[in-house]
Amino acid sequence: METRKKTVAKPLIPMFRFTLGNGQSIGPKALQSLWVQACHQPEATVGCVPGARVDDKATYSLYAPQGLDGLAEIEMRLRALLNERSLRVSLLCVHAGAR
Repeated sequence: METRKKTVAKPLIPMFRFTLGNGQSIGPKALQSLWVQACHQPEATVGCVPGARVDDKATYSLYAPQGLDGLAEIEMRLRALLNERSLRVSLLCVHAGAR
């Protein structure tokens, strides 16, 4: 009889938040693809909260499993991928144990 060990998925937590330059945006599918490419985690997800007022910028959040290693390298890949798309970002690493 074969038994398989059940794997428990780690909770996803916010790793980075950012805003884009004036007049810039990125769709959820494109951002998801970019984030998975940067962090090498297929279960990673993204979110976007619109600004409170019309002129406020949206805030994008990037989520990955708790305990994600190599955040400095991931940040470099993320910045490079955003730059390839000519997106200007104000990026913040939000996970306390990230560095």
